[in-house]
Amino acid sequence: MNPQILYEDDSIIVCRKPAGIPTQTRKIGTPDLVSILKNHLAGEASPLRRAAKEPYLAVIHRLDQPVEGLLVFAKTPGAAKELNRQLTGAGFGKYYHAMVHGIPSPQEGTLKDYMVKDSRTNSSAVCPEGTPGSKLACLHYKVITPYPGRSLLDIRLDTGRHHQIRVQLAHAGCPIIGDRKYGSRKDPGTLMLCAYRLQFCHPGDERLLTFDLPQQNMGHVV
Repeated sequence: MNPQILYEDDSIIVCRKPAGIPTQTRKIGTPDLVSILKNHLAGEASPLRRAAKEPYLAVIHRLDQPVEGLLVFAKTPGAAKELNRQLTGAGFGKYYHAMVHGIPSPQEGTLKDYMVKDSRTNSSAVCPEGTPGSKLACLHYKVITPYPGRSLLDIRLDTGRHHQIRVQLAHAGCPIIGDRKYGSRKDPGTLMLCAYRLQFCHPGDERLLTFDLPQQNMGHVV
């Protein structure tokens, strides 16, 4: 599989992760985006460099396997350090579109919850503040288009917790359409969540970069 790369230089790669492909996995025989990109980098390297070692590629953030959208990877340790600094601060913008059951009230707001992850079930849940292992989760949402019984949301993710958007929207009474893990198990079709925009400063020259998925690539959401 050829990666869908939107931007690449000596420091970073920005690409689209298709729905259904994991960002990274330990399962033998399962293709993931990291392996696909490393194969791409190995193909670009000289024969001598290919024989010397595996290409460096650092995972900065992840998307759930059923989620389509934009990811940035670092090609050097220095770039990884700087991008991780932005990710844990306020300089990293991650924006999503989600089609949800119902219409949130109010139609624009901020969700703040404490969440805890259960590694045994690979799931997360909203929990009381002070629960051992819990972390604060925060996102901002706005209804773009209301429909009968559902709505299209624009979401800015302020923290990066496990399954955060899916868990918080379900807890708020508006589960994402197609989310059989946190919504209805009878919900058919694809998970209607897409990471459509990514914004950060280049780790080398600090210029602000903004990447958007072309509208036609988000047909299963909008």
